[in-house]
Amino acid sequence: MKRLICLDVLRGLTIVLMVLVNNPGSWQTVYWPLLHAQWHGLTPTDLVFPFFIFVMGVAIPFSSYRQQGGSAGVMLARILKRSVLLFLCGLFLALFYYNPYNPDFDWVRDRLENIRVMGVLQRLALVYFFTAILAMCLRIRGLLFAAVLLVAAYWAAITFIPYADTAGNVYQGLWAYGNSLAAWIDAGVLGKHHVYYSTATPFPFDPEGLLSTMPAISTCLCGVICGLWLQREPGVPLLKMAGAGIILILAGGVMSLWVPVNKALWSPGFTAITAGCAMGCLALLHWITDLRGYQRWAQPFIIAGANSIVFFMLSGIAARLLFMIPAGSGSLKAALYQSVFLPYLSPFNASFLFAVSFLCVMFLPVWWMYRKHWFIRL
Repeated sequence: MKRLICLDVLRGLTIVLMVLVNNPGSWQTVYWPLLHAQWHGLTPTDLVFPFFIFVMGVAIPFSSYRQQGGSAGVMLARILKRSVLLFLCGLFLALFYYNPYNPDFDWVRDRLENIRVMGVLQRLALVYFFTAILAMCLRIRGLLFAAVLLVAAYWAAITFIPYADTAGNVYQGLWAYGNSLAAWIDAGVLGKHHVYYSTATPFPFDPEGLLSTMPAISTCLCGVICGLWLQREPGVPLLKMAGAGIILILAGGVMSLWVPVNKALWSPGFTAITAGCAMGCLALLHWITDLRGYQRWAQPFIIAGANSIVFFMLSGIAARLLFMIPAGSGSLKAALYQSVFLPYLSPFNASFLFAVSFLCVMFLPVWWMYRKHWFIRL
């Protein structure tokens, strides 16, 4: 079938926003839409990661492992290979760090032995693995049932399963910072030295943690369902996606009356609202690019999405290098920000322009790869 431009555009738009919000000039001066909610709540930035997971789901029906066919064992091997490579890329970024400004820093002790196990790419790997297997085994109704079941089971587990801290205090049904069943599992399985929020109490946890990966799989399954609609009925599923998106947003709003909207815990309301927004955006882009043919404006996003993982990896490596390379009394990033941007703009505008400039520089090698027709897909 004809390639869907809307999928390429949404993937590129999402990775562009991901790189933009991850690299301000200073974290102390960032406009609020470019920041995550402090805990409960939802900002535009909170949409970026679930959108990327949703897009990954949309792409699964068009994936090479499905197009090439083969036995179930062969397809499973391809899925496993992609998942392992994604997970290893995430671990590489976790290890690619050195602090030259701390004389007591020891890379083996402080980084390798205390590696953060989970992360963005690690969650993508787990979500992709389980979603691709479900997509291989189930039809649309089965996928819809699985998506609902995963969210319901996650909510029921956090709501009804009690857990205790080391002092013997018993908790149940909490969605608090450092105090939820998800946090308790992260602390027990991963350990305080291997999670992002290592100082959270009573339980250190990871925003890309183990239990909260369950509803993230539901987000990806919503993408798979949209991908199947687009694959089987080109041009027809516009109203389906828009209608389903509105229903999910409304359902998420109703859920938020009882359970807070929370990205770090991927709460049921967060799952529904973000999936609904992603469906609405995909429907709009499908109408603009595929049905009406307005595509020229979207070329930068198509280029960015063509090597999205490369874009993400390059930006992660470059951001760390800017910090690790000394310049003057601080890092190269600080020197560039303070000498090139900050003297001429307000702190918030300088921080934003630094992020935009970093994004443009990272775009150049991806653009060059696109012109050479070099596409790296895990």
